[in-house]
Amino acid sequence: MVFLNGEQCFLRTLQEEDVRQMTELVRRNKAYWSIYEPLHPSEYYTEKIQLRKIQESIRQMQMRREYSFGIFLRESQQLIGHISIYSIKRLPFSSAFVGYSLDEQQAGKGIATEAVELICRFAFEEIGIHRLEAYVSPKNVGSVRVLEKAKFEQEGLLKQLLYVNGTWEDHYMYALLEDVY
Repeated sequence: MVFLNGEQCFLRTLQEEDVRQMTELVRRNKAYWSIYEPLHPSEYYTEKIQLRKIQESIRQMQMRREYSFGIFLRESQQLIGHISIYSIKRLPFSSAFVGYSLDEQQAGKGIATEAVELICRFAFEEIGIHRLEAYVSPKNVGSVRVLEKAKFEQEGLLKQLLYVNGTWEDHYMYALLEDVY
């Protein structure tokens, strides 16, 4: 288990025991998250599927291919989001992607920025990644702000990158290099 401690939140790799909280989180944010990411089939919002996702994330972590964390409030220890480093590529690239989602009730409090900063430190200092990348919808002003506060720089616009609920959506490409971090 990996544990990353911040001021408002902490990140912890998801465990099977987190399945109930994770299922509640995805159900509670179904409409909110579907604004910027594809809506999932109804089975996705069940404990059965969330357990499979957690088990797969544990396997991916053991192979050092992906690290998936829950974002927990420090005071209450409530699961309020998830964040992951994925598509890890070793040399000659030494890069990975970061992706995150935060409970709608916690948006705008600086928690997502803190979570991104914690996972960046982990990626650069523990995994040895040289470059972190993130895709974000130009419409997702809050997430753009999170990445920019965490020192990510916009490198371009990827046209019709992601099929979201019936429409091909453009996304910005952001990146953070270890020597900028």
